[in-house]
Amino acid sequence: MFKNYIKTAFRSLLKNKGFTAINILGLALGLCACLLIVFYVVDELSYDRYNTKHDRIFRVNSDLKLGENRKDYAVIMPPLAKTLIAEFPYVEDAVRVKNAYTIHVKKGDVNMVESKAAFADPSLFHVFTLPMLTGDAKTALAEPNSLVLTESTAVRYFGKTDVVGTTMTLNENQNFKVTGVIKDLPKTSHFNFDFFLSMATWEDSRSNAWLRNDYTTYVLLKDKADAKKLSASLNPFLYKVSGDQMKKEIGMSYNDFEKSGSYFRMDLIPLTDIHLKSNRIGELGANSTIQYVYIFSAIAIFILLIACVNFMNLSTARSANRAREVGVRKVLGSSRSFLVAQFLSESIMVTFFATIIALVFAVGLLPQFNQLAGKEMAVTSSTLIWLIPAAVFTVLFVGALAGSYPAFFLSAFQPIEVLKGKLSAGFKGGGLRSFLVVFQFGISVFLIMGTLVIKNQLNFIQTTNLGFNRDQVLVIQNAYELNKETKTFKNELTQLPGVTSATMTDFLPVSVNRRSTSIFFKDATLDQKNSIFPQSWEVDTEWIPTLDIKMAAGRNFAADRVSDSSAIIINEAAAKFLGYKNALGQTLYKSNGGKTELSNTVKYEVIGVMKDFHYSSMHEKIEPLIIRLAENNGSISLRVNASNLPALMSQIKTKWAGFSPVQMNYSFMDQDFDASYRSEQRVGTIFIIFTTLAIIIACLGLFGLAAYAAEQRTKEIGIRKVLGASVSAIVGMLSKDFVKLVVISIVFAVPLAWYCMTLWLQDFAYRVNIQWWVVAVAGLAAIAIAVITVSFQSVKAALANPVKSLKNE
Repeated sequence: MFKNYIKTAFRSLLKNKGFTAINILGLALGLCACLLIVFYVVDELSYDRYNTKHDRIFRVNSDLKLGENRKDYAVIMPPLAKTLIAEFPYVEDAVRVKNAYTIHVKKGDVNMVESKAAFADPSLFHVFTLPMLTGDAKTALAEPNSLVLTESTAVRYFGKTDVVGTTMTLNENQNFKVTGVIKDLPKTSHFNFDFFLSMATWEDSRSNAWLRNDYTTYVLLKDKADAKKLSASLNPFLYKVSGDQMKKEIGMSYNDFEKSGSYFRMDLIPLTDIHLKSNRIGELGANSTIQYVYIFSAIAIFILLIACVNFMNLSTARSANRAREVGVRKVLGSSRSFLVAQFLSESIMVTFFATIIALVFAVGLLPQFNQLAGKEMAVTSSTLIWLIPAAVFTVLFVGALAGSYPAFFLSAFQPIEVLKGKLSAGFKGGGLRSFLVVFQFGISVFLIMGTLVIKNQLNFIQTTNLGFNRDQVLVIQNAYELNKETKTFKNELTQLPGVTSATMTDFLPVSVNRRSTSIFFKDATLDQKNSIFPQSWEVDTEWIPTLDIKMAAGRNFAADRVSDSSAIIINEAAAKFLGYKNALGQTLYKSNGGKTELSNTVKYEVIGVMKDFHYSSMHEKIEPLIIRLAENNGSISLRVNASNLPALMSQIKTKWAGFSPVQMNYSFMDQDFDASYRSEQRVGTIFIIFTTLAIIIACLGLFGLAAYAAEQRTKEIGIRKVLGASVSAIVGMLSKDFVKLVVISIVFAVPLAWYCMTLWLQDFAYRVNIQWWVVAVAGLAAIAIAVITVSFQSVKAALANPVKSLKNE
């Protein structure tokens, strides 16, 4: 029997090649888009799950609040890791990882710049699953000046992986012994380093300071240990071990500290939550957000539903052609269950072919999708473990879902009415089809509005006044290589004709380098109630003019004023927080030496107030910032004349080569700024592509329904034409019903889209408002798309020969 179903279904599909092709194309497009999104979502959810102990690994986070200032950190105190192991029996192990940022590795006569390096404790290989190819994982990072490389890094430097015992020279004069080579870290890791240096090499790692945060710390719990229990115990434990330091540093206990409105707290985050649910200060890599997983999952479901709806509409559109077939089958004894099984077989077969095509397309388009999404996804043996069962489930589920309505609808025809030609009775109850059209175009309107809002927000980010000028600013990132010669090099660059100004500091609006400090704005005592916890940056006299930052009041630092060494400039946000109507001449205090007497503080006089500028992402509000005059040779930023940029760059590189054999690393500030919003830009592009695809698929369904409507009203159209109706009148008559449905879809979709996009915009501290024209454009676009789609069938029906139509009827 089953074989007969398949054979009959195959013959029926071949008999209607055009209908079958449209149906398969619509489903294939929907399934292909859905599959690509599934690849993306699975990749996002798989971060750090390569670790065999991932369910027992947690990172210790810290939250610091001073007065009204709060900072959320992904780092913690130096001694915490070893203390947790000693004090908590259910902690199996702990490991610290500290980003080393940029190191220089000597390869022959060339110093190579490497940015993926970190210091790590020996327990790294016990906590994380990092398979060792050569070397002993237990002792690889135990000794100072020991080094573990990834496989690709070892091959890059030595041409092989069997390099244990060899020596590498780092930072010109430090010799490190290679003690192990591990497999490359999976791309689905929240940190990705090529060099792991022994933590014992870093002298600061032995610090017993409990009032600072700068080490990423992970704990491995024993089997069946309760993470909530450890999390609840962290703060009381911290108060106990660091209470003496707390009293010494700020002159109060933790209880008094919290009574003043401030606090310092710790908690745990599961390893597998870091990539999607953590965006704290000190992250080891750029994380994503769970919002995008939700958004793309919803789009995948919407597209799949639209594709299924299309199948239903296209099947009912040709139902008149199959009505007599159903009537004859019933007269000859076919039961309704047999007919349902027959139509479901056709549906599953269509879905099978569509799924095969979708799989081929998805795999073929994966490299392009990777480039678009910034991923490195690939179909591997582990992918096939879930992909093949998913494909089988898709064929059965989608086939049954998409074919259920046509199957039960067509099998319900009454043979007597059908064979008498009274087909109208078989097509009553079009409410479901109307609902499906409203549903389809409701999704389309939702996606169009979402696309417009995302594009507007991204355009706002690109065009808004940031408070500084990022155009034509060249940033030499590794100026620190020149050591004491950095200032000389900067001065020589300012003599070049194409350089208008230059500043020497690593603190830039597009930099990851940040530093906060506690500042007090009342004398006598360093009371936390009178404190502010702003960003504190070290700059030179040329920093403000080079970045073209405007002054709201006061002046810039002056090189010829010795008193400016104890002066500071604050931004408007800091002045507002401090409550100063006139901040100029005010005195601020910073603790010096860990004592609370006024004689042991450093005094700073406010000489200027900068206008606020966006030194962080627009996801965050502009917070208080102070700058002080101090030498910082991290990088050099040049404002240049771009009229002959290639020649200028050649001169700058030549100057650099005269100072250092190390390659000069540089970028342009506007490119660095754009890179910080690359995630949003990618999401916007992907959103547009899938929105367009969803609309195309929805149009296929509307096309099928228009064909159905025109087919049902063939006789009416013929009579109207004989009575003198024009083509435009007939097109309008056939189109208005669909336009009504689209208008209804707009009414339902707009409030939902408005609500969802408002939630998305809440993630930005600085954002656009959803304007009325966004609703108008989305609605008019949906109506225009519907009219164009329907008009093709309407015009075709209106131009048909009425004599032939009436004769056929």
